[in-house]
Amino acid sequence: STIQYENDDLMMKTWGTDYYGIACCVSAQPIANGMQFFGARANLAKAVLYAINGGKDELTKQQVGPAYEPISSEYIDYDEFMKKFDDMMEWIADIYVNALNTIHYMHDKYYYESAQMALKDTLVDRSFATGISGLSVAADSISAIKYGHVKVIRDEDGIAVDFKADHDFPRYGNDDDRADDIAAWLVKELFTKMSKHHLYRGAKLTTSVLTITSNVVYGKNTGTTPNGRQKGEPFAPGANPAYGADTTGALASLLSVAKLPYKYATDGISNTFAVTPTTLGHDEKMQEDTLVNMIGGYMRKDGHHLNINVFNRDTLLDAQAHPEKYPTLTIRVSGYCVYFADLTKEQQDDVIARTFHASM
Repeated sequence: STIQYENDDLMMKTWGTDYYGIACCVSAQPIANGMQFFGARANLAKAVLYAINGGKDELTKQQVGPAYEPISSEYIDYDEFMKKFDDMMEWIADIYVNALNTIHYMHDKYYYESAQMALKDTLVDRSFATGISGLSVAADSISAIKYGHVKVIRDEDGIAVDFKADHDFPRYGNDDDRADDIAAWLVKELFTKMSKHHLYRGAKLTTSVLTITSNVVYGKNTGTTPNGRQKGEPFAPGANPAYGADTTGALASLLSVAKLPYKYATDGISNTFAVTPTTLGHDEKMQEDTLVNMIGGYMRKDGHHLNINVFNRDTLLDAQAHPEKYPTLTIRVSGYCVYFADLTKEQQDDVIARTFHASM
């Protein structure tokens, strides 16, 4: 569980060179002359709820986004929702990029890294990092609205606080284009909307689908969503399908993530994948062969990045209860390695809640 894999063929094709290194967790960066303005993440699951509630926050009840008529019908009309969601995405792209422009300007004004930058060429290759949080939650929520006939449950203030889908709906992570195409569209759409805006110092826009452990924090501050995720529950990390949504096996989950367009997320598409040892095979040689073939197939399908954790959920539960027995148990969280015992209880619970594929 201490190795991550990145797709050199995909990155060389996109960047036009192999003269890059991996910066931060999963991000390709030109060697010697590259630098990046870091950019945190936009919460797309929150954008779904703002579109439904007319820009009001579902937790604080404050008007945060642009004020317009919320969806007031008992069931969410897909076309009405998509129009409001498009408006909300435009607003998010604008406020997100402008906030980052301000942050980076003030950083350079007071904390410019003059010693490091003195080692660069005069013409520096600057990238402007942005990111996505809650991708699978947003994709599955839109799928629910489109295919599941979603009923809205409102509180006494008229805020949508819960949802009930009358029908089952396709979920991202099962190699079903109906849901996977929504996830891919979200990545492209946010990038396209952000690219309309001025970027500090002429930097080149990049986006990542990478949350590290912030998926826990984003989830804690987001209400119940139309896909069935409850208020406060963590998002799946990075590009991972929502917890428990990828029910058709390991390969289908990988194929779904591989559909996300690296062209619009060159800062990295992080997939943290957990599989039980017996799923890979019943002896070490078979497990190695299966793992090699699985990674190779994922990369040939243009998957960008893969963390692999091979263990059983019972192992993590025992390690949580008896950390002294597992002082060096190492897992990949979302782009980096960590001792399981060093995670907070909340972060450990999040890792344990992830999908452990027991079938191919």
